[in-house]
Amino acid sequence: MPPLTRRRLLASAGIGAAGLGLGAGGYLVGHEAGAAEDAGTGTVPFYGEHQAGIDTPAQDRLHFAAFDLLGKDRRELRELMREWSRAAAEMCGGGMVGEVNDEPLAPPEDTGETLGLLPSSLTFTFGFGPSLFEKRRLGLAARRPAALRPLPPLPRDELDPAESGGDICVQACSDDPQVAFHAIRNLARIGRGTVVMRWSQLGFGRTSTTSRSQETPRNLMGMKDGTANIKAEDTAAMERHVWAGGEGPAWMRGGTYMVARRIRMLLEVWDRASLGDQERTIGRHKYSGAPLGGRDEFEPVPLTAERDGHPLIPAHAHVRLASATENGGERILRRGYSFTDGVDETLGELEAGLFFICFQRDPERQFVAIQRRLGSHDLLNEYIKHVGSAVFAIPPGARRGGFIGETLFS
Repeated sequence: MPPLTRRRLLASAGIGAAGLGLGAGGYLVGHEAGAAEDAGTGTVPFYGEHQAGIDTPAQDRLHFAAFDLLGKDRRELRELMREWSRAAAEMCGGGMVGEVNDEPLAPPEDTGETLGLLPSSLTFTFGFGPSLFEKRRLGLAARRPAALRPLPPLPRDELDPAESGGDICVQACSDDPQVAFHAIRNLARIGRGTVVMRWSQLGFGRTSTTSRSQETPRNLMGMKDGTANIKAEDTAAMERHVWAGGEGPAWMRGGTYMVARRIRMLLEVWDRASLGDQERTIGRHKYSGAPLGGRDEFEPVPLTAERDGHPLIPAHAHVRLASATENGGERILRRGYSFTDGVDETLGELEAGLFFICFQRDPERQFVAIQRRLGSHDLLNEYIKHVGSAVFAIPPGARRGGFIGETLFS
């Protein structure tokens, strides 16, 4: 029997489109999965060579969670990844988690808050932190990739241990915030007793473009963000900078490495800066997104140009220091989100900023080297604080019938 989907459950209950308040044509019931992917309401396959949520066109919402392992041995971890992969595949396809039963004395397997909702391009991305390989009871120390090391102290870090690290991470992205929340909630429920959630982050409004089909978004500072990001369509750049190859263990081939950073933006300070100061800090015009002195967002950044004897792009502007030219040709695939978590109780200011995520073949050579330059010299440091940090090995995708991390345990 095929898995029960949310749409099949609605149909079997006799609930039509009108009962859901949908428009003419009954878009939800009977809609073919994947047909509306461009509209943000389709499905992204869970199984494949690479995990989804890396080069997938960035969705609008995020729920990220880091877990610590409670399980006693490798077998429990393997079974957790098997169960999580099964549930993730069901949710990505628009299905309910587990079996649907009508036993009134037993809790339902699925928490139910996405009943009637489309998957909205839901993706899952799973990763393993350095601390996982340090647990002797798992016997995985010899399989730890050389590239997977805790990030070293970086300039201007103000990290909170409660918002850093973790044995396992799960990134759930969707164009519907409730779908993304449901995804993490149900995995946490499945993992209860084997893992415990260490920290999590909700995100809204993607802050980078991962596909040429997407317009460049704006971050909470009102600046266009990610203009020069690697695009999924640039397969040569993805192979060179993102996907792990023969330099690491065989189980990581086709995977990548994630760095996640919680970056608090001091928005009240930024909002008092003049337009000119804001533009010189970033190195781009605020409204067009063009490099200083330019008119089009996608013009090459004129790093060697001068005006009145001074660099057109200031020496410490963000776009200069982050550019591949200034970093030995190294690039990263950015995939971040804005966040807001209420008000800072001490200062009464917005607790908001950027949840920065990037993928690369070697965090030390790529992210760490770039961040050392930024943390030491970037004009943007006046307006931001790095308060959370983590790094994870992201295994390759799973074959149908298999599970994420299967290559690690084989």
